[in-house]
Amino acid sequence: MHYSLEKSNFAQLYQLYMKKYIAMVLLSAGVLSSCGEYNKVLKCTDNEYKYEAAKSYFAKGQNSKAATLLEDLALIMKGTSNAEESAYMLAMTYYNQGDYITASHYFNTYYTTYPRGVYTELARFYSGKALYLDTPEPRLDQSSTYKAIEELQMFMEYFPQSERKEIAQNMIFELQDKLVEKEYLSAKLYYDLGSYTGNTVYSSTGNNYLAAVVTAQNILREYPYTKKREDLSILILRAKYDMAKESVPEKKEDRMRETIDEYYAFINEFPESKYKNEVEQIFKDASKFVKDEN
Repeated sequence: MHYSLEKSNFAQLYQLYMKKYIAMVLLSAGVLSSCGEYNKVLKCTDNEYKYEAAKSYFAKGQNSKAATLLEDLALIMKGTSNAEESAYMLAMTYYNQGDYITASHYFNTYYTTYPRGVYTELARFYSGKALYLDTPEPRLDQSSTYKAIEELQMFMEYFPQSERKEIAQNMIFELQDKLVEKEYLSAKLYYDLGSYTGNTVYSSTGNNYLAAVVTAQNILREYPYTKKREDLSILILRAKYDMAKESVPEKKEDRMRETIDEYYAFINEFPESKYKNEVEQIFKDASKFVKDEN
């Protein structure tokens, strides 16, 4: 009985192993067959056949293979009935692979070559979106962010009635938030440096607090509706207050007055601010240095 069970278990394990082995052999054969077929297409001199193969690979999501074939056909396709479609498809293959810079380049080539083409609206939209997806984190250089904003704005200008207009506008808002964050980090860095004078850029005062104020104010002028408006405003108030505290006696009262003015501006705009306790304390402390303020 015991021997019979062992034999039965062995038979089941053997069958399972064979099924897996056969599956692997068939899969390998399929891959090899697929690779062999693709290599044949690459060497094929029938451009129509090669183009149809590229379309087939693209439809199956095999974008790398499709891109290689379409690159080979790029010059040959010029002036043919398939030229426009192949140019757009080539851009999409790179977009689908996450190579957004190359994709944007080919979308740009498409809509420049075919300004009234079948895919021009899509090409302009995806050119901007590709650049949007490629933008770096706020701490890094934001040159590409400006380029993405420009490209998306051009899309909206050319296609103001597009169903993708709202999507493009939201991407622009996100990119602008990234620019604001970049400048906010710069302003905060100046503030954190405080009275340290080894790295100041405002040589007339040697004052990092002033640099923080100017940087934050510039951001608010350029992006008045930013989500970080409250954070920038409290940074300005803090910087003015700390600058006033460290001022020489003859300038201290005037700068404390400026701090109090900034306090009123802040509390009027953000009466229920998350920084309310802090700003009230700043007002209380600053008022001590101003003779006619109580």
